[in-house]
Amino acid sequence: MCQTSVSTQLLSLILLSGILYLETVKLGLCSVDHNVGCLDFERKALLEVKQGLVDPSDRLSSWTGEDCCKWRGVGCNKKTGRVTRLNLHNEYVDGLDGEDGAMHALGGEINRSLLVLKDLIYLDLSMNNFEGVRVPSFMGSLEKLEYLNLSGASFGGVIPHNLGNLSRLLFLDLSNNFFEPNATDLRWLPTLSSLKFLNLGGVDLNKVASSWLPTVNMLPSLVELHLPSCQLSILPFALPFINFTSLSVLDLSTNNFNSTLPPWLFNLTKLVSIDLNSNNLRGALPETFGSLKSLQTLDLSQNSDIEGQLPRSLGTLCNLQALKLSINRITGEITNFVDSLSSCANISLQRLDLGYNNLTGKLPDSLGHLKNLRSLKLWHNSFQGSVPTSIENLKSLEEFYIAYNQLTTIPESLGQLSSLVALDISENTWEGVITEAHLAKLRGLKDLSIKKGSQNVSLLFDISPDWIPPFKLKYLAIRSCKLGPKFPTWLRNQNELVTVVLSNCRISDTIPDWFLQLDLQLDEFDVSFNQLSGRVPHSLRFSFPSTFDLSSNRFEGPLQLWSSNITMLYLKDNQFSGPIPRKLGDAMPSLTDLDLSRNSLNGSIPLSIGNLRQLMTIVVSNNQLSGEIPHFWNNMPLLYILDVSNNSLSGSIPSSLGSLISLRFLILSSNNLSGELPSLRNCTDMRSLDLGENKLSGAIPASIGENMLSLLILRLRFNSFSGNIPSQLCGLSNLHILDLSHNNLSGNIPRCIGNLNGFRLEFTDKDTQDYLYQGRLKVVAKGRVLEYDSILYLVNSVDLSDNNLSGEMPVGLTSLIRLGTLNLSMNHLTGNIPAEIGILERIETLDLSSNKLSGPIPQTMVSLTFLNHLNLSYNNLSGKIPTSNQFETFIDPSIYEGNAGLCGHPLPTDCQGNKETPPAPSADGEDDDGKSDRLWFIFSVVIGFCFGFWGVFGTLAVKKSWRYAYFCFVDKVKYAVLDFFSAIATYLQKRS
Repeated sequence: MCQTSVSTQLLSLILLSGILYLETVKLGLCSVDHNVGCLDFERKALLEVKQGLVDPSDRLSSWTGEDCCKWRGVGCNKKTGRVTRLNLHNEYVDGLDGEDGAMHALGGEINRSLLVLKDLIYLDLSMNNFEGVRVPSFMGSLEKLEYLNLSGASFGGVIPHNLGNLSRLLFLDLSNNFFEPNATDLRWLPTLSSLKFLNLGGVDLNKVASSWLPTVNMLPSLVELHLPSCQLSILPFALPFINFTSLSVLDLSTNNFNSTLPPWLFNLTKLVSIDLNSNNLRGALPETFGSLKSLQTLDLSQNSDIEGQLPRSLGTLCNLQALKLSINRITGEITNFVDSLSSCANISLQRLDLGYNNLTGKLPDSLGHLKNLRSLKLWHNSFQGSVPTSIENLKSLEEFYIAYNQLTTIPESLGQLSSLVALDISENTWEGVITEAHLAKLRGLKDLSIKKGSQNVSLLFDISPDWIPPFKLKYLAIRSCKLGPKFPTWLRNQNELVTVVLSNCRISDTIPDWFLQLDLQLDEFDVSFNQLSGRVPHSLRFSFPSTFDLSSNRFEGPLQLWSSNITMLYLKDNQFSGPIPRKLGDAMPSLTDLDLSRNSLNGSIPLSIGNLRQLMTIVVSNNQLSGEIPHFWNNMPLLYILDVSNNSLSGSIPSSLGSLISLRFLILSSNNLSGELPSLRNCTDMRSLDLGENKLSGAIPASIGENMLSLLILRLRFNSFSGNIPSQLCGLSNLHILDLSHNNLSGNIPRCIGNLNGFRLEFTDKDTQDYLYQGRLKVVAKGRVLEYDSILYLVNSVDLSDNNLSGEMPVGLTSLIRLGTLNLSMNHLTGNIPAEIGILERIETLDLSSNKLSGPIPQTMVSLTFLNHLNLSYNNLSGKIPTSNQFETFIDPSIYEGNAGLCGHPLPTDCQGNKETPPAPSADGEDDDGKSDRLWFIFSVVIGFCFGFWGVFGTLAVKKSWRYAYFCFVDKVKYAVLDFFSAIATYLQKRS
């Protein structure tokens, strides 16, 4: 990585400036020979510093004896014996939150005795844990300090201004601390005129969003600038002059910039690395990138609004080693860029990531010239390829069909990238064939990902069963491509595989013995959505953590106990039978996700599952399980999905479910559960509560509306709940499916029902994230039961049917303008249908049948243009049935029957109270109205013909020049058509 080379340059600068002495390369040790011993007053000062620190792992145990220059982390000048270096960096940390590192982190406070070390030029306290204490202001008095690293040390407060006194400072890293948000300014920074390296990553600089760049520009010696995640919102477009012309590394990633790339950026011609990923940058990439001839790394990924085509000038950056532009809106083809880059004498590009853009066209053959390329990621674009040029030489239509069926849209030149280690061309619109030629020279390949963006299989692997690949893969992910029907035998020698994904690959085979003999240690094995059969081998080995996915196949037999390292086990939609193994929870203690749904499992839920303390999801729906739901849920604090629906479970709902504070989806429907609903007031993050089709009784707890404020789906249908509908349910402002039908509820519909804002608003992409898991939900709509399993976020339904509800329809119902289904049938509702019902512009199903509603059908209902199912039968409605818009399609009399006062079409009663007698048909089978309509139609056609015909040809008859032009035009069209068909005939004759 280019950043490594820049760091090397910086290290050289530090070496030249005297920060690191050749004799002190080993941290903490002075040269043994010819050294002046440690000064006594400095030794005492260091002991006082140690006394102020908390050292849980006794890292400073070597700080004993007279010669402090031999203490761990202490470096001295060999001539004077003065302490010049203090390196207390926590070397055990691997990342920012390693558990092992936390055990060895120093804490406490920094003693002022540090000031005794007058010659200190190097101070490193990074990756420790000072628990939010302020950076000591006296550090600004260490006048000779040239290197200061406090990164990841958990300091708090504000950055002390007197750090600006450190005029000799070359290196300053204050990143990843807990400084107070929006309380830090940079007034102290410009006085550090010698500074070469600055890292303030994670420091909230929003307060100086408009002035940060002019301030940093006052540092003429700056080589590296790192300001990632600093809450910066302004990337200034103009800069009067550029002072930091030596800048080589610029990291402004993960900020809030909402602008285009500024012109001054392209005047920093010494830039080696630019990282602007994860901002809100927009606009096209300018051709001025060509001025950055030293650039080795460019990362503009995850900006999403960078658009336009790849500038050709990027291909002139022959020193470019890594280019990452993924997750943007870059369009067009990459041919010009690759062709330009291929013209470099020495192509340096090693990593190219253009994933998740709108790139189209074919991959150019010149891609094969990028011989140093190690990582190529083109995922989620619209690459298609094109017909090979050889097709021009085909001599017959038969040869054309043969060639088309063997069409290769991924160029074989891809197989020339002999240095390639990682290849990801997933989620494009590839078609045709992948052959051995695409892979034959990829000797170093370790990661291969070819996943289609849809379930349509149109990419075929045509590889000989005897072919032996030249590479040894570690990561293999092929999805929605045709590998089958046999398990791919070219994997026989792939004994280094760690990840194997062969999903939806039309494999109708068993898992072969030779695959098991590879003795792989897998972290993922996914063969879902195939037609694999037989019994699953027990000998598969897994590392920790790991995923085992056999979903949607034809595996059979009893469940086995596989590796204890498996964390995610997906066996849904197979033919497994017998009970769930009694010791499942003991044998596989690492499980976080378990899906056994849609099999033929029987018996009870084993108690050992209660030992799975890390379990987050358990789905055992659509089986034949019986017995009670166990009472072991207190031990699962992370569980957020519990789906045991469509089984034969009985007994009461365990009260221990109420302890699941992370629970989002509780789906217990279609069982034989009885008793009252226990308190779930602690489940405040609930999204879907589905208890339908059981035998539950008692009142609906008001706590559902008081505590589950994020609830999206409440489904209690087909139970025996009684009492009133709690008015607290009106507080569920996100609700968009409410189904309390087929219970014994009484009283009025709460007037506050209009407060359910979820029925007023469109769902956003953020909202739909809650539907990553949906289960299967039955909703009564359009007069029938519909089962949804993928688009629940589009369903908006209120179903209170078949209860004992009384009173009037609340007018608030009519404000739920996104409502798609409203079913209040089979109750005792009285009064009129509210005239405001016409506001429900999205309603498709309206069922108010079997109530005691009276008055007319509101004329406003003709504006319900989405309405396709209506039932108003068996009420006391009266007056004329509306006839406009959708009502013209409601011709079934049964939707109005049982309302003695209604009249008009389609009922046989007119609105004067007389029976309508159908008119006698005429001799030709038409009634008088039909004849009248027919005469008017004929008359209209005749009039139209006259005007149309004479409007054109009458003009031609009168005007000679127009007549001449018209017939000349007709002749030209005629001869053009004849020439076209003649050329086609000649072409086909030559081909034959």
